[in-house]
Amino acid sequence: MHVEYHAVGNETPEQFQRLSQQDPAFARLAQQFADLEQRLTQIEQGSETLDPASLTALKDQHAALKGDLARQLKRASGSCCGGCCG
Repeated sequence: MHVEYHAVGNETPEQFQRLSQQDPAFARLAQQFADLEQRLTQIEQGSETLDPASLTALKDQHAALKGDLARQLKRASGSCCGGCCG
């Protein structure tokens, strides 16, 4: 079953680019996310094989990175980062 991975930053590409240039930690997370997304796509396409437990771990890591990046983008836009429930 093919899964479409939704890249972080598609909704706010200008802000994503700006934050990537200004914040080295954000840029590293974004690169880790992109690398992991590419690997997951290769696995889904059959270019790479992985046991189910390892695949689940990669998908969990992908979701966690996506959440971290989304929170940082939200915080940088002046919105709540999601941690205060406010």
